Amino acid sequence: METALTRLVGVRHPIVQTGMGWVAGPRLVSATANAGALGILASATMTVDQLRTAVREVKSRTSEPFGVNLRADAGDAGDRVRIIIDEGVKVASFALAPSKELIAELKEAGVVVVPSIGARRHAEKVAAWGADAVIVQGGEGGGHTGDVATTVLLPQVVDAVDIPVVAAGGFHDGRGLVAALAYGAAGVAMGTRFLLTSDSTVPDAVKARYLAATVKDVTVTTAVDGLPHRMLRTDLVTSLENAGRTRTLVRALRHAAAFRRLSGLGWREMVRDGLAMKHGKDLAWSQVLLAANTPMLLKASMVEGRTDLGVMASGQVAGVIEDLPSCKELVDRVMAEAEAVLTRLHAQSRQASPAQAPAPASAPVHEQAQGTLPTPG
Repeated sequence: METALTRLVGVRHPIVQTGMGWVAGPRLVSATANAGALGILASATMTVDQLRTAVREVKSRTSEPFGVNLRADAGDAGDRVRIIIDEGVKVASFALAPSKELIAELKEAGVVVVPSIGARRHAEKVAAWGADAVIVQGGEGGGHTGDVATTVLLPQVVDAVDIPVVAAGGFHDGRGLVAALAYGAAGVAMGTRFLLTSDSTVPDAVKARYLAATVKDVTVTTAVDGLPHRMLRTDLVTSLENAGRTRTLVRALRHAAAFRRLSGLGWREMVRDGLAMKHGKDLAWSQVLLAANTPMLLKASMVEGRTDLGVMASGQVAGVIEDLPSCKELVDRVMAEAEAVLTRLHAQSRQASPAQAPAPASAPVHEQAQGTLPTPG
């Protein structure tokens, strides 16, 4: 299935595995790439040296294209960009909009730049600055998220920009892929669905909690770092929401100290990165410190398997996922389902309209940019 996304990054299937901290490591990324989709390595929880090592490990496991996700506002973003360029990584993905200068540096080196955005105006801005594509995440997505549903946000962005748009938030199967293509997207990005694969290094106890969850067990809270964060509802999340100001600040300081030791960052760099998270939002200083809560609480669950001490970022689709396929099995299944849906729709269309209608003189702008729905067969 060829779309503007597959042509842009050189993968076989229009599917992206998102860069999830502590989850999207070399094993998952390489398994995704070998399955024909685009794997994205998460670097925010790695030191610069660990990132270079991880990139080289992915390259030793696969010859297929892959990407690296990084925070554009991190103090060492420039060092990470140089690793991406030096190591010949195909795609640079950003959790926040990168600067015009950063985009230009990457593009000059032949790296495909794909920021993740959550609003139409952000997509318009990065497109004007030269981004090659955007991943647009609706409110159904896991982790930090907005409150606009994918089905509302996606068509807005598709109509607003003339670069490939990848849909994220609420996707887990072939039906969703076809729906995204119908909206004008060039593919889909999935996080929770790839987290719940046999190639994911997330501990089995944590995966079991995800598989047992219903749609109603997924919630949005600001108790972790002051920003809307979609995750599984647990006793810890409830405790964080009910904690007083003093207790919250003490916990934030403890986690900040732990993250400083883990990341190698100094206090000055951590404060600077925390301030960057404000982005004009009215966050208290305690909330800025709470930024350290996210990586440490995610590490407790995603690495250490402590479902009682960690948080579990999750898209709403966790409530409908029931198995742990390999990345290859997952990608093959999604594509087979998509082909079956397209075949059925094509058959229904021919039954309803025996006479073939003439093709329109010109396709809409977004169809020219993204690629129209492929014909089955």
